[in-house]
Amino acid sequence: MNYTLPAKITGILLIFSVYLFTASVQAQQSSAAESTLKPITEIAQPDPDPRIGLRSGVFDAEETIWNLRMLSTAPPPPDFIGSWGTDLAFKDNYAIQGNYNGFVIWDISNPENPTVAVDFLCPASQSDVSVYGDLLFVSGEGLGGRLDCGTEGVRETVSPERLRGIRIFDISDIYEPEYIANVQTCRGSHTHSVLVDPNDDENIYVYVSGSAPVRPEEELPGCSDAFPDEDPNSAFFRIEVIQVPLANPEQAAIVSSPRIFDGLEAPPVHGLAPEEQAVVDRAAEAGRFIANYRNAQRVVNDGIVRRFLAELVEERGGEGEPTAADSTLLRERMDNMYLDMMEERLAARGRSVDLGPNQCHDITLYPEIGLAGGACEGYGLLIDISDPVNPVRIDAVADSNFAYWHSATFNNDGTTVLFTDEWGGGTQPKCRETDPYEWGANAIYSIVDGKMEFQSYFKMPAPQTSTENCVAHNGSMIPIPGRDIMVQSWYQGGINVFDFTDPANPIEIAFHDRGPLSDDRLEIGGSWSIYWYNGLLINSEIVRGLDIFELVPSDFITENEIAASNTVRMDYFNPQGQPMFTWPASFALAKAYTDQLERDRELDMQSIRLLRTGLERAEETNRNDQARILTELAVEMESRAPGSANSNKVLKIAETLRELAAS
Repeated sequence: MNYTLPAKITGILLIFSVYLFTASVQAQQSSAAESTLKPITEIAQPDPDPRIGLRSGVFDAEETIWNLRMLSTAPPPPDFIGSWGTDLAFKDNYAIQGNYNGFVIWDISNPENPTVAVDFLCPASQSDVSVYGDLLFVSGEGLGGRLDCGTEGVRETVSPERLRGIRIFDISDIYEPEYIANVQTCRGSHTHSVLVDPNDDENIYVYVSGSAPVRPEEELPGCSDAFPDEDPNSAFFRIEVIQVPLANPEQAAIVSSPRIFDGLEAPPVHGLAPEEQAVVDRAAEAGRFIANYRNAQRVVNDGIVRRFLAELVEERGGEGEPTAADSTLLRERMDNMYLDMMEERLAARGRSVDLGPNQCHDITLYPEIGLAGGACEGYGLLIDISDPVNPVRIDAVADSNFAYWHSATFNNDGTTVLFTDEWGGGTQPKCRETDPYEWGANAIYSIVDGKMEFQSYFKMPAPQTSTENCVAHNGSMIPIPGRDIMVQSWYQGGINVFDFTDPANPIEIAFHDRGPLSDDRLEIGGSWSIYWYNGLLINSEIVRGLDIFELVPSDFITENEIAASNTVRMDYFNPQGQPMFTWPASFALAKAYTDQLERDRELDMQSIRLLRTGLERAEETNRNDQARILTELAVEMESRAPGSANSNKVLKIAETLRELAAS
C-alpha cells in the first residue's frame, strides 16, 4: 500500500534534508571553525592559588571559591556546637548528619535556607549514618555510648548499658525518630555500609567495620580477643554482616562474620615526612632516645624510657637509679625493646607487624556490578558481593605511599576504583608544602578482569598550614554523563572537584576553602564529607555545621553537562552504598555529549555544528515535527559515528535522539 505524507510534513523533512546537505557542502568548501571549548588539559588553573594565606576564624574565616556557587551555610544546633559533625546520608528532601552527640536531620527543600528538622541527642562515636526506606542506621564504637542514648556515658569496664554496634531508628515520621533496635558487635561499628541485594526483596544487609579493641566476653558473650589460630571465633580479622528483615527490622541480627583478610601479609610503609624527620633530628641532637621502627625513626617519650631503664636495672640485678652504663646499653638495645613493646600493644588489638589488616575502615558497596571496594587499613580490596552474606575477596593491593586506606569510590561503569589515604588519621596537618604529593592522597586503579591496576595519584594541590588538619577524606561521584567527576572533602583543606575520566591524569576543576580555625595551634575541623545529591553538593563541616553548593558552568564543565547531571534523581543516598547513575533522554543529555565530543576533538566541527543546529530547531518546533527532525538527525549521526574518535558517544547521542523522538 502506498502512503503519501501530508504536504506540511514533507516540506519540513525536505527543508531539514536540504539543511543537512548544505551544511555538508559548506564544510567541504571551508575549513572547520575553531572550537570554543578547550580540552581540560589546556585550561589554566588559578595562579597564584587563592587558597594559600586565607585569614583564620571559626564562623568568620576568610573563604575562596572557584567554579562553584555557595547556596548556604548553616551553623549546628545548640546541643551540637563543639561536638564533631561526621558523615551524611540523604532521604527525600532531608540530609541526615551524624555527630558525636547523635544526629541532626536538616530540611534541605530550600537549599538556600536549610533548617533543622530534628536534633536527636544520642552520644556515640562516631555516629555515621545510613538510610533505607523508613529505617535509619547509626554507628557506635566508643566506650561511652549508652543503649538509652543518655549523655552521662558509661564508666564501668563491663556494663550492660553500653552500646557498641548499630542503632536502628524508625523514621517513618522523620520529625519523630523512634529507636527500635540495636545490634551489638564485639568491636563496635566505626562505619557501616547498607547493601540492597537486587535478588532479595525481604531483607537488607549491613556490613559493619569496627576497629576498636574487643569488648570483654562478660559484656557480650562470644567475643574473643585471641588470634584466629588460637580461637577460630576470634573477633579479629573479620567483618560483620547484619541481616535486617524489612517486615520486622527489630529482629536484625548478625548472620555471618566473613574473614576477608586471610593470607594478607603486613603491607609496606613509608618513612617520615620532612617536617617530622626534622623533629626527630633535633631531638637526637638534644640527646633524646630514638627508636627505629617500621621504616621510620621515632622519638621515645620519657615514660617509656624510664620503663626500659628500670627493666635493664632489674635485669642486671641492680637497685636504685639507672646508671650511665644503663643508658648506653638502652641506646644499643632500643630498637629491639621498642619492637617488643609495640608487638605487645598490637597483639592486644589483634595486630602484628607481620600480619595484614584485621578490619576495614570503609566498605563501599556497588550492588549493580556485584562488587565492593574495601579500604582496609594497609590494603585496598576488591570484593565480590554477589552473595551478600558471604562476600569474597578477589583482589588486594598495597602501596608504601599509603599509610591508612580509608575509603573507596567506583566510577559509574565500574571500570575504575579510587581509594583514599587518611595518613595521620584525619587529625594531623598532612597537606603542608613539604609533604609528598603521593602521601595522604587518592590512588586510582583501573579494574581489568577482576584485578586492580594502578594508574595515578591525586591530591588537593594547595599547600595548607601546620595548624590545619588536612588529608584525603570522603566524597562521591557527580553524575556528569560521559565523564568521571568526583567531589571530595579534605578536612581543613576544604573541598574540591576533579576529573579522572583519564585515570592516569586526574585534573582539579573546582574548589572551596576556608582559612584555618586558628593560626596559633592545631584545632580539628574542616570538611568531614561532601556528596552530590539531586543537583546539590552538601558538605558536613566538623565544627561549622552544613554547607550547600552547586556547580556553575566553567571552562571545565558546560551548562549542558550540569543540566544533564541534574536530570538524575535519587530517593535516598548513602555514602558507602554507591548507586549506578542513569540519565533519562533529554535535550540536555544530547547537548552534553555534543559538548564533550567538541572539547575532546572526537568529532569534526561540521558534524558538531550540524548537531547543535538540529537540536536547536527540534526544540523550537512543535511536537509532531520534532519527532521527525530528531529521527532524521539520529540517522545522520549513526552514519557519521564510524568516522568519529569516539563512536560510542556519537551512538549514544543517536540513541538519545531516538528516545526523545519516541517520547
